[in-house]
Amino acid sequence: MDYGMYYFEHVTPYETLVRRMERVLASGRTRFQDFFIFESKGFGKVLILDKDVQSTERDEYIYHETLVHPPMLAHPEPKSVLIVGGGEGATLREVLRHPSVERVVMVDIDDQLVEMAKTLLPEWHQGAFEDPRAEVVYDDARKWLETHDDTFDVIIIDLTDPVGEHNPARMLYTVEFYSLVKSRLNPGGVMGMQAGMIMLTHHKAHPVIHRTVREVFRYTRSYKNHIPGFFLDFGFILASESFDPAALSEGTIEARIRERNLPLKHLTAPYLESLFVLPKDLTEAIENETLVSTDANPFYLTPEGEARQAPYPQE
Repeated sequence: MDYGMYYFEHVTPYETLVRRMERVLASGRTRFQDFFIFESKGFGKVLILDKDVQSTERDEYIYHETLVHPPMLAHPEPKSVLIVGGGEGATLREVLRHPSVERVVMVDIDDQLVEMAKTLLPEWHQGAFEDPRAEVVYDDARKWLETHDDTFDVIIIDLTDPVGEHNPARMLYTVEFYSLVKSRLNPGGVMGMQAGMIMLTHHKAHPVIHRTVREVFRYTRSYKNHIPGFFLDFGFILASESFDPAALSEGTIEARIRERNLPLKHLTAPYLESLFVLPKDLTEAIENETLVSTDANPFYLTPEGEARQAPYPQE
């Protein structure tokens, strides 16, 4: 028997991951969420928000490369980028690797979490917050978009899933929100986002998000990748009004990677192209989805993985 401290992560009400903890680095609550950071021998530092693993030191680059570089490479010369969320700073780090980028605005509501990440998670941001091209704004992203007319070549949405009826993130997964995002894209612009875990028993989140985004953008494309620290596949979406962001040839992707001298650790041009090949069951779930999330009736996920709609509870 191996004795010690263990973290039990309830991935669903029926499946639990057990992680050995070597040392607890921080725990507590910001104004918006619970946080817990510990060290493990398997994945290094582990960041927990509201009891769910958000990122691990040893494989965060896989998630962040998968989120950031498909939309950035889809654009021929991204100069201005908006990041919605992304508190650890790793999304910002990957965006700044593109030499054409002149300005990145990162809007995250939780200033306490970002400030903590600057100190405790330097492996994630790697100094990105100090880059003169970066501007960090502490605000509700939807409110910021509604009150600022700035437009961008690429907008990347890196948010937690809308689990629970009282989760405020629900209002950032609606037709109205994506319409607002589209209005802040320059001609030829691209939106990229994380879009829920991919599990046989939890296929509902991604299809609903895809169906909702498809109400707004002419081209909406899903892709997925395996994230070792999550022990499952995660879904992502690219969307554009101007062109099919998943139709770029392998040669074009390879040329852009080389031209930009991107120090990628995980993605290659052929592998990136392959991420858009989806299994039949997931493809059918996307095609057959009818639920559209709106401000009047935003969707949320139950702990069991069901997607439901209800008006957002008023305080």
